[in-house]
Amino acid sequence: MMPEVNLIPAPRRIERNGGSGPFGGDVRTGVDPAVGPEAYRLVVSSGGAEIVGGDDAGVFWGRQTLRQLTGPDAFRRAPIERGPVTVPYVTIEDRPRFAWRGFMLDVARHFLPKDDVLRYVDLLAAHKLNVLHLHLTDDQGWRIEIRRYPRLTEIGAWRKRTRMGWGEPVLWDERPHGGFYTQDDLREIVAYAAERHVTVVPEIDLPGHSQAAIAAYPELGNTDVVDTAALEVMTDWGINRNVLAPTDAVLRFYEGVLEEVLAIFPGQFVHIGGDECSKEQWRGSPTAQARIRELGLRDEDGLQAWMIRHFDRWLAARGRRLIGWDEILEGGLAEGAAVMCWRWYRGGIAAAEAGHSVVMCPQQEVYLDHVQAHGPEEPVPFGWVHTLEDVYRFEPVPPRLAGTPHAANIIGAQANLWTEVVENRSRVDYQAFPRLVAFAEAVWSELPDPDERDFDDFERRMNTAHYARLDALGVGYRPPGGPRPWQQRPGVPGRMHGKPRRTWRMAD
Repeated sequence: MMPEVNLIPAPRRIERNGGSGPFGGDVRTGVDPAVGPEAYRLVVSSGGAEIVGGDDAGVFWGRQTLRQLTGPDAFRRAPIERGPVTVPYVTIEDRPRFAWRGFMLDVARHFLPKDDVLRYVDLLAAHKLNVLHLHLTDDQGWRIEIRRYPRLTEIGAWRKRTRMGWGEPVLWDERPHGGFYTQDDLREIVAYAAERHVTVVPEIDLPGHSQAAIAAYPELGNTDVVDTAALEVMTDWGINRNVLAPTDAVLRFYEGVLEEVLAIFPGQFVHIGGDECSKEQWRGSPTAQARIRELGLRDEDGLQAWMIRHFDRWLAARGRRLIGWDEILEGGLAEGAAVMCWRWYRGGIAAAEAGHSVVMCPQQEVYLDHVQAHGPEEPVPFGWVHTLEDVYRFEPVPPRLAGTPHAANIIGAQANLWTEVVENRSRVDYQAFPRLVAFAEAVWSELPDPDERDFDDFERRMNTAHYARLDALGVGYRPPGGPRPWQQRPGVPGRMHGKPRRTWRMAD
């Protein structure tokens, strides 16, 4: 019986060449730029397999497809059976829809050891995802070694305790939590990812989400309105009013941080956050108000935009590009900046129409820390319900841009996993999978409009093949029937939001 072709992501074209047969591992590869960036052509026949990629990445993605064709055991770390496997004889021609197919892992709220990050590089590569966005700094922890500022990790990488969940009653894990990556750790992650054609994008959050840095170096904060020397690394969640001071000394400090960041991460983009910056302290700070008058700015939003534009120019002078959350639009967008749109689609639409590159990652669609189903058995319910089908129907290009030249400014999309209540690898697995599989197909494959997508076929391919691949990879995913008993978190409170209407339908 001929094996079924159950590929995820779904390729653009499959031609069955008739029959199937043993495959013993004979693979011939080549590069032909005419095939296109990251594209490939895979031919499997009685003579073995041939992969021609438009570049080395295309060859690599073709190998991932061949890996799927050879069966779930190809995803184990060592073979459990010897000899050839039976594979379908096919010709597959494929290329990605988007250049940026990303996953954000928040290692600031809960630190993950280096080996867990390396494992996620492998999981991204197996699904043809090519960007790992590491959220390295926040109020609750600083996770990257900066040699000229050692207190960032000596103090900023550790908190005394951790809030458990979100709602009532307030519960605490009284154990200290922390950790950080040395620069050599991060160079290893970057090199490991590059071998698998995954780019690592670092995020150094500013001017908000900075309490861990201020706890380490109190002079970074608004010392004229707050006793910053009394601040510690934050132990709770939520938007924090302790933000960086808009001074030249702070700019020089973060330039020093970014100089070391650029030496570790060779990719084009550097993420500087820019989200959820409370302006309360700036409104009360004589220093901040004097800076607003000196620069001739209208208000505190303009002050944040001034800081973002400073680092946009600073990065551009070094051949890099700034990317930030869509709040960087407030007060005027830096000329060369790219936008990561997380609040609905409006900011991404505005940025794309203004000629800026945009990565779509709306929380209403692809925030994987949000709950996967209704019901009390789901661990730490938070946000909106994002089912596997919801993520499969995610559409990065909103209707207002579809068919216009501005659609080309949507360079890709990203699924984000924040870790306030995701404290270890098992919880990351549960929240990410299988939804990250659906996301991978949505951003690689040329799919119809969301309502016309064949979710039944996707679910069938998951059930007949892909869950077995995840099992072979050792992924602790959420089973289709709901969480296993050890995946639940009884007694840990959550915080649900009202379910919004389907955002892809929005004209704006």
